[in-house]
Amino acid sequence: MSPNPLRNIPSVNELLESPPLRGLVDRISHNVVVSTVRTVLDEMRNEVQTAASEKTLPSVSDLAERIAQRIVAGEVPALRPAINATGILLHTGLGRSPLAEAAIEEMAAVARDYASVELDLGSGQRSQRKVAVEGLLRELTGAEAAMVVNNNAGATMLALAALAAGREVIVSRGQLIEIGGSYRLPEVMAASGATLREVGTTNKTRLGDYRHAIGEQTAALMLVHPSNFVVVGFTASVRLAELVELGRSQKLPVVHDIGSGAMVDFSQFGFEGEPTARESIEAGADLVLFSGDKLLGGPQCGIAVGRKAWIGQMETHPMARALRVGKLTLSALAATLRLYRKPEMARREIPLLHLLTTSLENLQNRAERLAPQIAAAKAVAVAEAVQETTYLGGGSIPAQRLATWCVAVKPVGMSVDRLAAALRSGSPSVVGRVQQDRLLLDLRSVLPRQDTQLVAAVESVERG
Repeated sequence: MSPNPLRNIPSVNELLESPPLRGLVDRISHNVVVSTVRTVLDEMRNEVQTAASEKTLPSVSDLAERIAQRIVAGEVPALRPAINATGILLHTGLGRSPLAEAAIEEMAAVARDYASVELDLGSGQRSQRKVAVEGLLRELTGAEAAMVVNNNAGATMLALAALAAGREVIVSRGQLIEIGGSYRLPEVMAASGATLREVGTTNKTRLGDYRHAIGEQTAALMLVHPSNFVVVGFTASVRLAELVELGRSQKLPVVHDIGSGAMVDFSQFGFEGEPTARESIEAGADLVLFSGDKLLGGPQCGIAVGRKAWIGQMETHPMARALRVGKLTLSALAATLRLYRKPEMARREIPLLHLLTTSLENLQNRAERLAPQIAAAKAVAVAEAVQETTYLGGGSIPAQRLATWCVAVKPVGMSVDRLAAALRSGSPSVVGRVQQDRLLLDLRSVLPRQDTQLVAAVESVERG
């Protein structure tokens, strides 16, 4: 009878005493190391029992080294900083807008210590957390009142639930949008308890379509800015001012979901058709809903500004507490909004606006300076500065292009996909885009302070 191969599998204690794992017990955690050892041994027993032929077992030292590598890899945070070299400024997978230094400093200050989240420090009485940002939002948008929730989907859900549960909201068929993560406006409306009343057609909706749909069950009229697609050709749509006039005549609130949340006129950057919150309020919208982490350049959140009566209904709705934000979001948003008081400061200090307004000449100079440094890396065959085009966002303003400069890299001894993967898994992580069998490192979305890190990341990749 052949010996039982399971007897050759080392014990937990034997592995724990091996040099690769002994140091990890003190550095990481005894429980983590023991748990991983047991998991690997269980996997090995299953492999031995199911193997068709006799399996050669690794030595104790080899097995311990393999377990140590798994533990160390597991300790690397899944959420960690990355250099965005894709050229997409509002990259959803990379967290959209990076925050201004002022926002980061305020977040650190309130995270480190207790903070006056719901306490009036003057009177010592309980306050409301919206105080941190409401005054700024009112000042910048001209609205009577404001509130902040976890994201714009939450703002939309809450607004519909508070204003129209059990009743109808009239929306153009051409504005029944779907955005990332299978968010669909009709489904959000159904979940809120409101009933969708579609009017018009996909490409044409007129004011008369809204007017004829109004009835006893109508609770609100809604206009949705299609920030992630464009309909061209034989089209017609209703302007906000027209819908507001109709709403006033019928004593119905008008809700304007502007989506990406521009706080300044983006036509100055070459992007047409993006409404600002102030423009919507001045046009008479009763509620304006938008994101904080897209064109505004702040933290992820959803912002509602508008008439005090409607904001009040949202604030007192039971769902409001489930969607509220914490002190870190409030502090980062407040700091970002304060920068908008001085437009030039906002353009300089808010990373999104700074990257967006960086001149082509600046990008070209950086690309031509970095290309020979990257070309000298052992994993690189060729690196050259090239002019290209990119987009502001994959889901926000996806159709309007931006001119940019990149360093186009061809690897040596490996595929371009393998080089891209090596850079993504490195430290720092670098995320570029593969195009025409080259890896483009797009400087439109790389902060100038990251240039040296970008070169170092490529230099650290081993030649294939």
